[in-house]
Amino acid sequence: MSVFQIILILFTVLLLSVGQILFKLASNDIVLTVDGLLPSLLSFKLLIAFAVYSGATVLWLIALKDVPLRAAYPFAALAFFLVPTLAHFLLGEPLGWNTYIGASIIAFGVIISVSK
Repeated sequence: MSVFQIILILFTVLLLSVGQILFKLASNDIVLTVDGLLPSLLSFKLLIAFAVYSGATVLWLIALKDVPLRAAYPFAALAFFLVPTLAHFLLGEPLGWNTYIGASIIAFGVIISVSK
């Protein structure tokens, strides 16, 4: 993989992680009633989350055009580190040491899986 391809994949994972934070923010506005559901599904936060995820999907397609899925997909596991970290700093969610130990194990697995 080239440096550009790695950056593209990492940026895609970052966008997917940001999308998860936006989905969490949008979930706070969801109203599960007959009158509230449609406006909830058209909320600004949810539409932005969909837009971010859509953009990430387009970038993922561009990355997969030239990178084997076997090499690209393990990078998606980095979201197990990014999402809890973003949730901690942006949403105030608790973050324990076990999250980082688990993320380190996952990162080690990613390195093993993409090594030749």
